[in-house]
Amino acid sequence: MTHPALDVRDLNAWYHTSHVLRNVNLRVDPGQLVCLLGRHGSGRTTVLRSLLGLAGSRTGSVRINGTESIHLPPDSIKPLGLSYCPEEQHLIDDLSCEENLLLPVEGESTLGGGMSLADIYDIFPVFKPFQHQPISHLQTPERQLLAVARALRLGTTVLLLDEINDSINPTVASAMARALTMLKEQRYTIIMASEAPGVAADLADQFYVIHDGTLVNPQAMSRHYA
Repeated sequence: MTHPALDVRDLNAWYHTSHVLRNVNLRVDPGQLVCLLGRHGSGRTTVLRSLLGLAGSRTGSVRINGTESIHLPPDSIKPLGLSYCPEEQHLIDDLSCEENLLLPVEGESTLGGGMSLADIYDIFPVFKPFQHQPISHLQTPERQLLAVARALRLGTTVLLLDEINDSINPTVASAMARALTMLKEQRYTIIMASEAPGVAADLADQFYVIHDGTLVNPQAMSRHYA
């Protein structure tokens, strides 16, 4: 029996006394790409952080590749195969692209191991020309893309991508579209949270819209985005 990569049921989350997520339900199967759409402050980032146990207290059910994680601490959730990107703040400017990709990860190893450097460069050929150069010259969109590549090196199977389209340039957009297509073909699971679908518009299998911490019917998108 194949489990969903991510099965979320009746997820509620609080920051202190603020009830920020209300009965969120979503299911993502292996190899699917889902867009989670919402305005700034709608709760889209909180959904991703809650999946990793980073959003204060929470109730409900979050199954990752069949494993219930709702009561696990964040350090025990990430090894199940989740990565939250962009985490470009974890990149080191003085190191080269390849040295950043090879940085050791703290804590437990992620189940299943990580992607090889050869496969990384196949999916992200944009990094090949400066694989041995310091990354200090990279702009935010390129750093975000490198953070995604690093997550794959660490053994991620479910990528949580937050606002990665907001400042994307055409070169990086093309690289991201190529990477998303190849990752889907290899059965990686992706959730992209942003205000608009961006490069994922033609690749997404499902669209969810969030408003005031609650998932709403996709047909309501025009009302919330008017």
